[in-house]
Formats: sequence, structure tokens, C-alpha cells
Amino acid sequence: MSSPAEYYQSLPPISKAYGTLCLLATTVVQLGLCDYASIALIHQLVFSRFQVWRLITNFFFLGKFSINFGIRLLMIARYGVQLERGPFDRRTADFLWMMIFGALTLLVFSVIPIFRFPFLGISLVFMLLYVWSREFPNAIINIYGLVSLKAFYLPWAMFALDVIFGSPVLPDLLGIIAGHLYYFLTVLHPLAGGKNILKTPMWVYPFLLFLIAVGDLHRGQKIVARWRIGAPQPRPTSRAQSQPERSTENRAFRGRSYRLDG
Repeated sequence: MSSPAEYYQSLPPISKAYGTLCLLATTVVQLGLCDYASIALIHQLVFSRFQVWRLITNFFFLGKFSINFGIRLLMIARYGVQLERGPFDRRTADFLWMMIFGALTLLVFSVIPIFRFPFLGISLVFMLLYVWSREFPNAIINIYGLVSLKAFYLPWAMFALDVIFGSPVLPDLLGIIAGHLYYFLTVLHPLAGGKNILKTPMWVYPFLLFLIAVGDLHRGQKIVARWRIGAPQPRPTSRAQSQPERSTENRAFRGRSYRLDG
């Protein structure tokens, strides 16, 4: 069995970086080194005082240390990692673009008063969960040792649990909307015969290389070689695409099969 340090080093780069930043943000706020209001998304301060960092930092705070915080962090470690090692294997730039698109979508929705939250990290994590549930729809998930269900229904089960426990549910719903929008534009619409209008922009690749160079200069070349970050990669061909004799209507909503490692 690997040590915690070995496990951490083995994690794919984007999920590891996002989970680490979420943990650091909560730790800093919990220790009183930073006021959470200084990293919250407050639109008036963004536009009137040009505090543009709030557009980014609000995604890294998942709440103070609690059971809910632990669950959200575990969702990144499990579902984000499985996405990055499965459908997005060796397509790190595409995975980063999914995260960026999700964040931009959530920021747009946050202009609507009903979806105006100071922190959108929970919604971004829920988006990851939704995309994972569509990529692994037939995986069997056990919830608290009480109920087993297919992964396709997991986002709605988590949504129902938040309703039962009295937690805010609009952030969950916002994440589901953002996740479905991404999955529809990149998977369902192309499988139905449409054009993929959400291809990863070319600027994401040098941006990703820059982030790696800043974060880990000595290991940058090894990471690039391992995850093949330097050039765009096509999305894996689904089983539905390899069987043209089936109707387009049936193909678009079958989902794609990936093997879960543990």
C-alpha cells in the first residue's frame, strides 16, 4: 500500500491542484490568516474597485472545516481524479478547459440574483460530479452503506440529501446546470450529428504549460511527458460512434463506458 505522500504525488495535476487550493483556502480562513470576505465573490467590489481576483478565489473556498467540507473535498479526490484518469486521460488541457468553462458558466449565472452566492466552489465540485455521473452512468455507488444506485442518479441523490439535511440546494442545482450544459455541448450534441462548438481553445495549452512551470519547474518536463500536455488530443470514440447502424436518437443518450480503477 502506498503512503499518503506517494498517493498525493500520483494524482493527476488538475484535480490535485484544485483540491490542494481548496484545502489551503479553508485552512487559511480557519486559522484567521485571511478573512473569507476578502476572497468572496462580491460583484460591486469587482466592478467598482476592480478587485478581479474575487472572480477566481471564490472557487477555492468550500466552507469551513466540517463534514460537508470533507465530502466536497472527497468528491474532488474521487470523481475529479477518475474523470482525469478516464475520459480525460492524457487530455489534461481538455480537463482544464472543462473546469474553466464551468467556472465561466457559473460566473455568468451568478449575475442572476437567485444564483448570486459569495462562493461558487461547491457548484464547481457539483459540476464535476454531474459530468462524472454521465461518463460512468452504470457504476454502482453505495451511499452511507444504506442505498446502492447507479452513478447516473448520484447528483440527484446528493441533491436530495442536501434537501433532507437542510443544506442550501441552489448551489447544487447550479452545478448540475453547468455540468449538463458542458456535457450536452461536447458529447450529446456531437453524437446526435451536431458540431462540437466547445473545442479546447489553443491558448489553454501554453497557459497550462505556464502553470506547470510556475508550480513545479523541476518536474515540469516529466509531467508534460506523462500527461501529454503539449498538443490537443481528440475525444475518445464512444461505442455509439463505432456502431453507425444504430439510430442517432439512441446513440446520443447511451453515455460512454469507462473502467473504474478501484
